[in-house]
Amino acid sequence: MDSTSFADRDGYIWQNGEFIPWRECTAHVLTHGLHYASCVFEGERVYEGEIFKLTEHTERLAKSAEILGFELPYSVEEIDQACRDVVTKNNIVDGYIRPVAWRGSEMMGVSAQDNRINVAVAAWVWPSYFAPEERLRGISLQISKWRRPDPMTAPVESKAAGLYMICTMSKHAAEAEGYQDALMLDWRGQVAEATGANVFFTRNGKIYTPTPDCFLDGITRRTVIDLARARGYEIIERRIMPEEMADFEECFLTGTAAEVTPVRQVGPYEFTPGEICKVLIDDYDAIVRRKNTAAA
Repeated sequence: MDSTSFADRDGYIWQNGEFIPWRECTAHVLTHGLHYASCVFEGERVYEGEIFKLTEHTERLAKSAEILGFELPYSVEEIDQACRDVVTKNNIVDGYIRPVAWRGSEMMGVSAQDNRINVAVAAWVWPSYFAPEERLRGISLQISKWRRPDPMTAPVESKAAGLYMICTMSKHAAEAEGYQDALMLDWRGQVAEATGANVFFTRNGKIYTPTPDCFLDGITRRTVIDLARARGYEIIERRIMPEEMADFEECFLTGTAAEVTPVRQVGPYEFTPGEICKVLIDDYDAIVRRKNTAAA
């Protein structure tokens, strides 16, 4: 059985083209990705042995690296296959997979043109991000004091490790106050997203979601939008101000880890998980367990 520590587990991690025993897979303390955040990653779910939307995730990994100014040394097809091989090698049926790419330790300093680009893929058994009882009754979110940055100040279209520093800070602060997560506003004071998931609201049978102009347009987000439209729901993407939450009826998060998770509270605003949340939870659960033959 796996221990609590992610550094001390059985199994294998694919790194730079070969399988390495889990405990032996390390990076040097002077790796550029650690000191200067030149690191990009993906989060993917494995359902019944298949990785949901695998190629979309790998393509985004490559795009994220390009935005940060480096090129992955493996093709999308090669990384896709590495992900599948990791799942098979570790006997993962339902779990989570983490591809990651980073600049190595050949140069230490802001400048890093000669650093090796490393790529690794790890996978492990992982249940729902939120406890089942929390998901069914809805979770609570604190409104973070930290805001998503202006696109002119950070590479917001990249799933880059450095962008998650304020997410960790926000989530830790929320948990310390008894919340499960935090809602982040953007630099303009508009509703943006949670620390690791996109956010949706409902009113009068319509679904509202912030325009993703300074945060990731999540793969799960797009999947759920397609599922909602297939059900006949109108999707409205626009700027949403915090005070508008007083008039919304339902609220839910979407993400690879969160899947579709109802929200009962965001700061002073309360919501009642209802029919739309239930329908989309069921529809999403159905599509991810179809061996990925149905594309949303």
